Amino acid sequence: MTDLITRPYWYLRHGETDWNAQGRSQGRTDIPLNQNGIRQAEAAGLLLARHWHDHAPIVRIVSSPLIRARRTAEIVADQLAAHGAPRLDIALDDGLKEVCFGDEEGKPMGSWYDSWIAGDYTPPNGESFADLRERAVSAVNRALEKDGVPLIVCHGAMFRALRSAMHLKPNVRLPNATPMWAEPGPTPVWNLTALS
Repeated sequence: MTDLITRPYWYLRHGETDWNAQGRSQGRTDIPLNQNGIRQAEAAGLLLARHWHDHAPIVRIVSSPLIRARRTAEIVADQLAAHGAPRLDIALDDGLKEVCFGDEEGKPMGSWYDSWIAGDYTPPNGESFADLRERAVSAVNRALEKDGVPLIVCHGAMFRALRSAMHLKPNVRLPNATPMWAEPGPTPVWNLTALS
């Protein structure tokens, strides 16, 4: 099992989509941001710009290539640049794609989700939580191997997998477009700070 490199990073789940608002499982289905999601991404970018020096400045943005994450990253980069930060390029990493929920995609989130996180169930044609965790850690480690602090723009289930790797309770929902500062602690348990 791959461990996270113990360096801090920013994490941002994408803004809201219509499927988020409807409580439907998205997974790899490439659903765009809705108008609320665009506003959320703008607000997240403004928050990050206002708190630019509170922790460590972002030196690069690495995003999932799915449109909801990629568009969120673009909006955040625009907001940062509009408020005095350097204009940051966005690198895409296929390893940051949301989990494949297989036959569950497009359906309402069901009672199977807890069993999936526990490792007792994988949706037909889907990806196990253990496989997702390994993929998520590898992708974030690629971003952490370079100098400076990255902003990872990604997905909700991905963050649950990363929480597991940070020795935190995994099944905690991260709201859309909430910037999260992730920092290694003195023990294996990481510290998370949400901007609001």
